[in-house]
Amino acid sequence: WACHLPVSLQALVDDTEDVSLDFGNEEELAFRKAKIRHPLATFFHLFFRVSAIVTYVCCDWFSKSFAGCFVTVLLLLSFDFWSVKNVTGRLMVGLRWWNQIDEDGKSHWVFEARKVSPSHIAATEAEARIFWLGLIICPMIWIVFFFSTLFSLKLKWLALVIAGISLQAANLYGYILCKMGGESNISKVTANFLSQTVFQTSPGDFQKPGLEDMETHQRL
Repeated sequence: WACHLPVSLQALVDDTEDVSLDFGNEEELAFRKAKIRHPLATFFHLFFRVSAIVTYVCCDWFSKSFAGCFVTVLLLLSFDFWSVKNVTGRLMVGLRWWNQIDEDGKSHWVFEARKVSPSHIAATEAEARIFWLGLIICPMIWIVFFFSTLFSLKLKWLALVIAGISLQAANLYGYILCKMGGESNISKVTANFLSQTVFQTSPGDFQKPGLEDMETHQRL
């Protein structure tokens, strides 16, 4: 009976038969906007760095011991550096970086990012935003502490503030290079990173962590 249908209607039927319904993209989009997949990693990504800032600001209220406050904040900063560099970056956004020494004694900086693959589900948008915002905002706070310490002549805290800037800026710099493919031009890297990450975060850019299928970039 289909042969007696009008030509326009028959063409519409043929076009409809060729359409395949793909729910994969909708499921992936819903997953990216879902709740946090790694709550423990997300918690510790912020816990140590926020605790270091709070302890630094409030230590005079709780203790008169400069040495005790200094060691406590430095330990929190060290725990934060290790956890962000080795754990939370890999779990939350699929990025990692480290330094290795080859057989000739030369130092190599290695930056890895998870390759985009349809078979791997990207990290959630919430995790990606928390990761990058925590990574960017906290070093800026320590920079504010640096100027406030300098202008108020509290020079005994200056070494601790510089340590905070150095440790957190190192992680930020390393992960920006991972994100941008190991480019060495810092001005270009920073401009591209801010345009892609800060002003318009794309959840598809942050990939599921893993040891395989990682794109590696090395710098001497």
